[in-house]
Amino acid sequence: MAKRVIISGGGTGGHIFPAIAIANALKRVDPSTEILFVGAKGRMEMERVPAAGYEIIGLNVQGIQRKSILKNLLFPFRLLGSVLKSMSIINQFKPDAAVGVGGYASGPLLYAASWKKIPYLIQEQNSFAGITNKKLGKKAAKICVAFDGMEQFFPIEKIIKTGNPVRKDSVDIKGKREQALKEFKLSADKKTILVTGGSLGARTLNESVLEGLSDIEKSGVQLLWQTGKFYYGGIKDTLGTNIHGNVRVLEFLTRMDLAYAVADVIISRAGAGTIAELCVVGKPVILVPSPNVAEDHQTKNAQSLLKENACEYIPDREAVQKLVPAALELLKDEHKQKTLGSNISKLALPDADEVIAKEVFKIAR
Repeated sequence: MAKRVIISGGGTGGHIFPAIAIANALKRVDPSTEILFVGAKGRMEMERVPAAGYEIIGLNVQGIQRKSILKNLLFPFRLLGSVLKSMSIINQFKPDAAVGVGGYASGPLLYAASWKKIPYLIQEQNSFAGITNKKLGKKAAKICVAFDGMEQFFPIEKIIKTGNPVRKDSVDIKGKREQALKEFKLSADKKTILVTGGSLGARTLNESVLEGLSDIEKSGVQLLWQTGKFYYGGIKDTLGTNIHGNVRVLEFLTRMDLAYAVADVIISRAGAGTIAELCVVGKPVILVPSPNVAEDHQTKNAQSLLKENACEYIPDREAVQKLVPAALELLKDEHKQKTLGSNISKLALPDADEVIAKEVFKIAR
């Protein structure tokens, strides 16, 4: 008999992508599986999930708003309304199991699942669990994690280390260097730095590159620079027509596989999904964690890699002065590049989506 599974959560690509990857893996393991997503109205999952071919229902829920007292006054009512709507969704869909990937919608749905005695699985992407997941973890059937040491947040008997699902097409880099050189019009005999701050971009990374751009140009190193859509126009205006022949400035990288394939050193934020990809890619990485995230989890993610000598780490507040010099120094040190690349590769868990899918089927009633 076909299993029915609700997957809840979203808000950012870091939550949405693993959710869709788990859904796809459930379908690969058993094509008869029926899947329903529950997200937050107005968040990006309401577009991304239907684009991936799945039905989604939106809850009128949001997190605590730092800048709006009025919205915070409405928070308890919206939360209660979202729990009641989640119970109604469960009554209608009759799931055998539920999965929470984090984000605003995950809490109400899993709380309702617990109330309705539906077994649920939490997919905790970060090395530091948030308040909601810590509470929900007490009644979870299984908690799938990506980092060691998660027993400080969850009951140890419920934890399974699966890793975070990765975008398979983004990490498939083998034999693609030549294609990447042509795609980005780069030279085969020069080293390349890849800077990526995600689809929206990262202000600190962009400011750091601007600060050190003349040093990059003087060094003869190539730069593949994804600015993100928020910053692209401003950076192009700043640079004008004065862009050095070794520098490629892009708003968005549609082919992350080619970008990863051509890079000798990668500069990145430290989101859990990005780190999972970087582990599979196996290149030397400099991480600059975003300070603007809940519980400062990106710093904790980076420190987990740093403990294994699997990355270089620069705090956000020091990046403008230190990031470009550190990248140029790393490019000169081939032994360190090999060490970092080898150590980060050892942390890769490339089949996380299917491992998680199989755990979902185990807990399904």
